Amino acid sequence: MYKPTKPSQRAGILLTLVLLALGPDAGASARMDSASSDGRPSFENCLLTRIGTQLLRCDNFTGAGVPAPYWIPEQ
Repeated sequence: MYKPTKPSQRAGILLTLVLLALGPDAGASARMDSASSDGRPSFENCLLTRIGTQLLRCDNFTGAGVPAPYWIPEQ
């Protein structure tokens, strides 16, 4: 059988949910660390090169596995 909740129980549940939502982690945000002062990632200043058929920029492979065109300089 249905038993209604008391207003004090509702207030307690609501307060608990609000405290959980606004807890210490609620204001956390992520940002990318950058070596440059203008907020851009530092790897943007590196030249695009290739090793074999893989694209490479600042020791990071890029290109999602797509073969690199022949006109990009090879390391």
